Amino acid sequence: MENNKLTSRCLRACLFICAITCSVAALAQENRSLPDKVHHAEPLYNDLVRDLGARKGEKEFNVGADIKRTHSVDEFGYLMEYEFAPIDRLGLEAETDFSYSKSRMANLASSNQLERLRLSSQYSFYVSKKHATTLAIGYTQIFDFVDGGTGFNPFFIAAKKWHNNWHALIYTGPEFTYRYASSKMDLMWQVNTSFHYTVPQTDHFIGVEVNQEVSSEGIETVLHPQVKLGLSNRLAIGMAVGLPISGHEKALSSFFRLIYQL
Repeated sequence: MENNKLTSRCLRACLFICAITCSVAALAQENRSLPDKVHHAEPLYNDLVRDLGARKGEKEFNVGADIKRTHSVDEFGYLMEYEFAPIDRLGLEAETDFSYSKSRMANLASSNQLERLRLSSQYSFYVSKKHATTLAIGYTQIFDFVDGGTGFNPFFIAAKKWHNNWHALIYTGPEFTYRYASSKMDLMWQVNTSFHYTVPQTDHFIGVEVNQEVSSEGIETVLHPQVKLGLSNRLAIGMAVGLPISGHEKALSSFFRLIYQL
């Protein structure tokens, strides 16, 4: 019963934050023509809620897959995302995360389950074509169905475009996770940086993400070299390789993302 009450409160808090964000964004765009927008290369692994400087009516659907092999199990993670911009510069997203584990040991059972639901909002409060820079803030509410918990993740994004084809971006913020069983709150800080080169006159890019999680247990760092191919003006596919360089994670992984602009 207490868990249900807490989940209900979290949902109300998430809806309240989204409503406030929408109101602020709506006021910011009164008496405006089509707003400026700077094209930034969006990282594939830790992607954004919506394009920075999003314009009203933009919509996108994503499907992703993460594959990792260890000595005891093959892990497959799947995600589905729907993101859209109800008004200029505001992006909203709903994401579901699934996992399938195939055991490679006789005494270990395989599993297939819905892991998480993520509800996110993101507002680009500063867009400068002159300086080729965009700044944004956002919030993600996470519902963890496997470990029994709720996550609260406010974040900040800064992106800069250099000489038309070079891009740098940082995504950072704390993630507070409340566990129902233990009534304990854990804190982890995300620091995700990315660097990309876009091929001129195309939607292709090549680059790398540096994904870091900082907690009381130390720093987990994984590099994700990646490439994105624009197959048409609506469809793109992205591929990345996960290379752990610090922390407890040791296994290599691969990640694929299919991106469709609606």
